[in-house]
Parts: sequence; C-alpha cells; structure tokens
Amino acid sequence: MDAPSPQAAPADNPARLILASASPRRLALLQQIGIEPDALLPADVDETPLKSESPRELARRLARAKLAAAQGALHLHAHGARSWVLSADTVVAVGRRVLPKAEVPDEAADCLRLLSGRQHRVFTAVCLLSPKGARRERIVESRVRFKRLSQREMSGYLASGEWRGKAGGYAIQGLAGAFVVKLVGSHSAVVGLPLYETMALLDGEGFPVRAGWSAMA
Repeated sequence: MDAPSPQAAPADNPARLILASASPRRLALLQQIGIEPDALLPADVDETPLKSESPRELARRLARAKLAAAQGALHLHAHGARSWVLSADTVVAVGRRVLPKAEVPDEAADCLRLLSGRQHRVFTAVCLLSPKGARRERIVESRVRFKRLSQREMSGYLASGEWRGKAGGYAIQGLAGAFVVKLVGSHSAVVGLPLYETMALLDGEGFPVRAGWSAMA
C-alpha cells in the first residue's frame, strides 16, 4: 500500500504514532486494540540473513533497521520530534534455517513441505522509539506445529494465493489456521505483531494507548 505522509497532529491530541510497516496485518492488529497510526512509513531493507546469523538475531536486526529508516524519514517532517515510531519484523524458522517470504509457488511449496507434520518457530521483534529518544524492544518466540499435510491440502493452499509475501509461506490468521495442531506463544506475534508486548512498550513510553477505547463502545 502507499504510505501516507505524516500530517500535523490535532492540537488537542498531540500524540502521534508512526508505524514503520506497509503490512496490512500489523495495521489491523493495532486497530484491533484501538490504536490508529497517524502515518505508515514502510522501510525497504535487505532481509537477507547474515552469515551465521540466528533467526532471533535476524528478526531483531531487521526491526531495528526498519526503525532507523523510518526515523530518518521523519527528520524530513516538522512533526517528527513529537512522534512515537513503531517497527516490527517476523521470521519463521525450522531449526536455524530461515524460511523466505514466499513470492512464487515453488517457494511456498518448499515451505509447506518443510513445515508439514513438524514444529517450527516464529520470532517477532518489536522496536519503539519515543519522542524523547528512548529506544525499547521486545522479541517474542512462538512455537507452531503443523499437521501432516496431504498433497491435496498443499495444492489447495497454493491455489488460494494466500501464501504470497508471507514469512514461511503461510498466514496463520487465514486458511492455514486449519493446519495448526498446536501453538505455544503469541498468536498475534505469529500474525506479525505481539499485542501484549506492543501495548506494554507504548504504555511504558507514555503513548496514550487507551485514548480511543471509549470511541469503540
């Protein structure tokens, strides 16, 4: 999606949240807990793992890189100093092997065959920059076990196209939810943004996380 440019915050509501992501899933998760970002500033970063880099460290590094890119973009805007900036990255791994964000059917098929009938890990790193320059981060590890997938199930999922652009070649919040036998950890983190940890980070740095709750009633 196209990222809107940051706009001046209303005088009666100076708190501004910038989401350093173009992911509609992360946006929807924030909206689920009553938080509406004022702008989206997606960052184009190289997501290639470094040599010997663990999946956990990859998620951390990419979330930090996205935060830094958004911070640099905010310096071009007059209201950047009054903004909280939030970034996140999700990595799906089997052992130390990082699965790609599948873009073609062959990639998605390889992911499904690897995930079928076994447990994998999902690491989601969240980074926050406050208006005072404080930086905070959390990493959430979740473990997901898939059922053993039949060829018919894999073919049907590949035909759906839901896997496109998804880490590990699947979206747990969609059709692939039917493949999950067990999840230990955070469902929202597997989707792309751990809500408990995100709320705690924002609340701890003074963002009015519950300001919009009354409007949802």
